[in-house]
Amino acid sequence: MTAMASRKGERSHRMGGSGVTVLWVLVMVVVIVGMDLLFFRDATWTWERLAANVGVVLLSGAFYFRFATA
Repeated sequence: MTAMASRKGERSHRMGGSGVTVLWVLVMVVVIVGMDLLFFRDATWTWERLAANVGVVLLSGAFYFRFATA
């Protein structure tokens, strides 16, 4: 019975984790779009915008795996 109880608790923890993941992705999208609008509004430099967006995704992923999956 305790094995089932621990599995049930583990499952609910995973379901809560998916909510954190969705929230994390939404925040990342808002940061990327906001950064594009604030800093690159008049810029036509496609590679610089791409590099900045990839940098935000990599940093966000690093923080996610460090803090949200702990």
